[in-house]
Amino acid sequence: MNLLSLSWNYIKARPLNMVLNMLLMGLGIAIILVLILLSSQLEDNLAKNKKGVDLVVGAKGSPLQLILANVYHIDFPTGNIKLQEAKDLTRNRLIASAIPLALGDNYRGYRIVGTNHDYVKLFDAAVDEGELWKNNLDAVVGSNVAQSLGLKVGDTFFGAHGLSVADMEHEEMSYRIVGILEENNSVIDKLILTNIESVWAVHDHDEEHHEEHSEPQLGSAYETGFPEGDEDAEITSMLIKFRSPMGAVTLPRMINADTNMQAASPAFETQRLFSLLGIGVDLLKAFAVIIIIIAGLSIFISLYNALKDRKYDLAIMRSLGASKTKLFFHVVLEGVIITVLGGLLGFLIGHGLTEFLAGLYEKSDEIGLTGLIFVKQELAVMLISVGIGIIASLIPAINAYKTDISEVLAKE
Repeated sequence: MNLLSLSWNYIKARPLNMVLNMLLMGLGIAIILVLILLSSQLEDNLAKNKKGVDLVVGAKGSPLQLILANVYHIDFPTGNIKLQEAKDLTRNRLIASAIPLALGDNYRGYRIVGTNHDYVKLFDAAVDEGELWKNNLDAVVGSNVAQSLGLKVGDTFFGAHGLSVADMEHEEMSYRIVGILEENNSVIDKLILTNIESVWAVHDHDEEHHEEHSEPQLGSAYETGFPEGDEDAEITSMLIKFRSPMGAVTLPRMINADTNMQAASPAFETQRLFSLLGIGVDLLKAFAVIIIIIAGLSIFISLYNALKDRKYDLAIMRSLGASKTKLFFHVVLEGVIITVLGGLLGFLIGHGLTEFLAGLYEKSDEIGLTGLIFVKQELAVMLISVGIGIIASLIPAINAYKTDISEVLAKE
């Protein structure tokens, strides 16, 4: 009989101890894995979606809400800003580029975003079917939207006012799908894109906006990314990229102090968000570590107490030719087996619980949360758990190594 099967048989002989130790180890590892999976996915998706955006300019209000609504599309906009005031700001020499956004409508829960083709380029997105919009009321849908709603090029739909499924539809005008984007693994997969004139058209009932699929009014302003509009025209926000680092120093302060608009940095706001969440995450991780340490102590006590009843078995093994080293590794292997089984249990619970929580949260798809992935930090957690098993079994293993054959057999 080899060491692995021998150690496993001894573990099976104490099923209650084995189950208790596995549960303790599994619970601690599961908590850590849930935190790792949620935080890593959230950080990765936030970083991916804010790529190329140095500053968001919109209506005054909460800076974090401004970022969540216009970069990640998971909150309500703070309001609208004047188109002309936004265009005037883009003439600042510190701004390399600005992408306008017009929000406020949805189709069956998916947001309709009025913008220009630069927004598609921002995500390095590519068209899978059809083409990008050219005319008013042309729409391009993300891959998730097309798959979830069964949409295809040529389909038409009516947008609804607001950002929830239950909002009233704009039945006066219908959008026509002219393109479907390839899967991009970013927020653009869950959006419906069109030009800003189309968003204006479904809200304004002027005769000039009622001609479906008409050519948009093109001009020099459109070439720089902005549509033409009258003095009352509004957009929701602008996504700005700086020409130099000096922009980060001067522009936000200038915009917030001297204009009716608000400037917010995605990098700063997301960092602030994680710093607030980090306190709770750290506390939960500390609690999980305590559970794992308790599991290690439980394994130590279990092996130590069991060793008292197994001294005769160990002495017989020695008399049959087993070396002291073999007895040492035999006991250590028991601790490793228990922690590995606990680690596997924790792996299953952690991923299962993450997937369950993602299913409960209605916006998990928008954020990109799932339990069906593997992150590299998990390997470190599993290795640490095995290390704890080895440490917990060292003292019992040393005692097994020091077993005195003659003394034990003489007592028996």
